[in-house]
Amino acid sequence: MTQKRILTSIRHPERHVLSSTTVNTMNAINTSFSQNISIVHPEYFFITGLSGIPYSRYYYIFLFCIYFIAVIGNSAVLLLIAVERSLHSPKYIGVFNLALADLGETNAVFPNMMKTFLFDSQYISYNACLANMFFVFFFIGTQCLTLVVLAYDRFVAICLPLRYHAIVTNTVMSLFFSAIWACNACQASLTVYFINRLSFCKSNVIESYFCDHGPVFRLACNDNSINVFIAKFNTSLFLVAPLIIVVLSYLGIFLALSKITTWEGRFKALRTCASHLLVVGLYFLPKICVYIIALTTFLSANARIISTSLAYAVPAMLNPIIYVLNTVEIKDLIRKVLKKRSVGCNIT
Repeated sequence: MTQKRILTSIRHPERHVLSSTTVNTMNAINTSFSQNISIVHPEYFFITGLSGIPYSRYYYIFLFCIYFIAVIGNSAVLLLIAVERSLHSPKYIGVFNLALADLGETNAVFPNMMKTFLFDSQYISYNACLANMFFVFFFIGTQCLTLVVLAYDRFVAICLPLRYHAIVTNTVMSLFFSAIWACNACQASLTVYFINRLSFCKSNVIESYFCDHGPVFRLACNDNSINVFIAKFNTSLFLVAPLIIVVLSYLGIFLALSKITTWEGRFKALRTCASHLLVVGLYFLPKICVYIIALTTFLSANARIISTSLAYAVPAMLNPIIYVLNTVEIKDLIRKVLKKRSVGCNIT
């Protein structure tokens, strides 16, 4: 039976790695892995973040602005949909879920980055690192699969308009999102569980801006092949498969639009998909570009950190803006609220 032992990593202001004594001790312990004797966990990880990026303080400020706008925008969308009964429809259940996932993802990543910037503290405890990994992957998966459900909603609305209200109901959408949250919780838990079975005896330095799965499992001394498989599986589950499903759904939508005789009718039908198309493009295109570039060229740690942070930060900021500006129901509701306030001000 595996006996777990927690070893404390030694901090150095000059070198954010384990001391030579600690490394030698860990390497000695690692020689016993063939007998499955011990698993070594550091007390702390050191997240490099943006420390190696020139003028990083300006980039921190830029990310803080993105974070602030994302929190305000997504919170406003959540509040608006929650209090307005006319928006309690299947489509807006999906928009509500997307805003909740965006809000969760930004709060899982950026507060820790702001702590690093404000207090110059790049250390994170081992357990906090695992918790951070869980919530980031949980909300990223929710974002991606929510876009798939919204694509299904648009597909039924365009291709089967007469049966839309019978097929896509509040109950059906609630079941979809309940399944998504349960699936993501299981997958994120599985990812963290297999990280916890690794032994870390080389370094405690994570070259990322959060406790990212890949940079963490690459620090392991023992076999991490199962973690490599999980990383590829997560990529397939949360990037490749959803993108294929969304593309196929829009191929069906465009085929249905081609059967509409008038250009006015086609444009009117396509306009209902505009918000979703923009959000899908914002979510998938940056991540695909980063993934392809990483496969075809050598990305430095700093370039990877900047590209991935932008790929996940910008969509969370722009999604609520897109749905407010491109959704007739929300714009009409805002106009009504502003009109009532202007009337009230004139009366007083």
